[in-house]
Amino acid sequence: MFEKVGSRQLLSLSVQDQIELAIKERRLPPGEKLPTEMELCANFGVSRTVMREALRMISAKGLISIEKGRGMFVKEISADSVTDPMHMYLTVNYSQNYALDVVHARQAIEPSIAAMAATMRTDEVLHRLNQNLQKVKDLKEDFTKLASLDSEFHLLVAEASGNPIMPLVLEPIHKLMPHIKLAVYDVVENAKESAIEYHGKIIEGIARKSEQDARHWMLEHLKQAEAHIRRAIAEGKLASGKRD
Repeated sequence: MFEKVGSRQLLSLSVQDQIELAIKERRLPPGEKLPTEMELCANFGVSRTVMREALRMISAKGLISIEKGRGMFVKEISADSVTDPMHMYLTVNYSQNYALDVVHARQAIEPSIAAMAATMRTDEVLHRLNQNLQKVKDLKEDFTKLASLDSEFHLLVAEASGNPIMPLVLEPIHKLMPHIKLAVYDVVENAKESAIEYHGKIIEGIARKSEQDARHWMLEHLKQAEAHIRRAIAEGKLASGKRD
């Protein structure tokens, strides 16, 4: 299955690339037990040090699990294994200076997703959207839960689009939102009422299968979100970011 690595330069990366390719091509399917470390060393013609470094990097990506006493196994790839690294990258590289970048990215992406949802939605996901809206209406002064429900709403819209890529695109972005939302709730008294109003209009557009209305109200919702973020920045609750 694997080819020997001839060059000593970047040996661990070469080994890593070959094993990852085997996993991507499902020559090593989920649940498959990998050969032992010594067998892999013989297959690739590399030292145990090189092999251990390659396996460490593959494990860090969430592609394999190393179980003491049992061996190494190919892991099932979950949505979290895709979105968590992107969330980590954004958090580490932008610290708290990402509020406006986040809302501008959402303005570029989410109106089109809402339009797709209007075309592709099912009755089941429409019911879940309405349930989410009712939970927001019933919620008292719990801003942490409110932020969670807000992100859930937008991810449900992405799910309603019928395109499995859309939730994966949005999830790492929305994992950046709790800090932003809590800052907004701290300075904008009617933030919850604004969310209820716009979420309701977005749901109506999706329910009527109106791409135009769903797109329009999502964009208007995110323009209002930008106004709220700018107010939080002005009052010192959020950093302005690099491109304010």
